[in-house]
Amino acid sequence: MPKKTTAGRSAKGNKYLRRVLNQAAHAAVKQKGSYFQAVFRRLLPRLGYKSAIWAVAHRLCRVVWKILHEGVRFIEYGIEPDPHAKQKRARLLARALRKLGYEVTIPPINFATAENGVRI
Repeated sequence: MPKKTTAGRSAKGNKYLRRVLNQAAHAAVKQKGSYFQAVFRRLLPRLGYKSAIWAVAHRLCRVVWKILHEGVRFIEYGIEPDPHAKQKRARLLARALRKLGYEVTIPPINFATAENGVRI
């Protein structure tokens, strides 16, 4: 009985598209401050170079598919998370601290003054 291959790659698919996606992933990773560079740096220690590049290529493929098929616009936010994600993360961390018995209050920050570095 032949041994079953459990590798994480798929041999099927368009080889030309695979090459183009790979090159696009390399270019996206080199762009400083991009979302894809942040994804690559996060995955690199765990997956290694080739697998992390392919993970970025897969994300690029999904973005392109969504743009072409659903007509949505792609907005590059960069590595800075959006304010809603920050607020959600703060609420989750505060809830975890309350579970541990701490009293936590999160004061609101005026985003316009916080971005300029001026606090009132």
